[in-house]
Amino acid sequence: MHAHDDPSAPADAHTSARPDGTPASGGGTARDWWEARYAERDGIWSGRVNAVLADVVAGLPSGGGRALDLGCGEGGDVVWLAEQGWTVTGVDLSQTAVDRADRAARSAGVAGRTRFVAADLATWSPAPDERFDLVTASFLQSWPVGIPRDAILHRATTAVAPDGHLLVTAHAAPPHRDVPEEMRSYRFPTPEQDLAALRLDDGWDVLVAEGRPRSATGPDGERHETVDSVVLVRRRPAEVDA
Repeated sequence: MHAHDDPSAPADAHTSARPDGTPASGGGTARDWWEARYAERDGIWSGRVNAVLADVVAGLPSGGGRALDLGCGEGGDVVWLAEQGWTVTGVDLSQTAVDRADRAARSAGVAGRTRFVAADLATWSPAPDERFDLVTASFLQSWPVGIPRDAILHRATTAVAPDGHLLVTAHAAPPHRDVPEEMRSYRFPTPEQDLAALRLDDGWDVLVAEGRPRSATGPDGERHETVDSVVLVRRRPAEVDA
């Protein structure tokens, strides 16, 4: 989905969704809505890496590892990670988005280090023996058709390898001033709420749980200040028997 670099992108409304991802008010599924959204034009995101992800990766051991991008959209973050040496799996609800992501990876020359899966994160999980050094969910938010976001975030913890990291970045405030009427009463997630959604046990360290201000450009071209929620946690290394 990755609504982080499109000023007209919708914000999340998962609180009004049923567990299967359909809206409480009826209508189509989240997959239907996002396929229609991607059909509006060829390329709805910028293709640039999310700045929070780039900042976090800069502080991780160099040389990459295995990464998983949940809600990868058209693959901007996946391609960037692959260019840094990571082997990356990107998952998104939309087949159209995944096809575009695959083309972007091929164009960038990193197809050999990327894999894309079109799947519903409400039910998808990696293979039981598949674990990742980095799991990232950047702006995994869907409006007006919701997704079971808290459940997805909690399930993401099971994909993190020992000594691996999980990064959750979200809109914590409206991404621009010119928001639809339906968004104005929406409760954007706080870092504390996203951290609680992970339901971590004692085998984790919380490295970051904060709001990060940033400047954004709205559909009218005007800049304004907004806030992102950033949660970064690390699964502690497995203990080695003496």
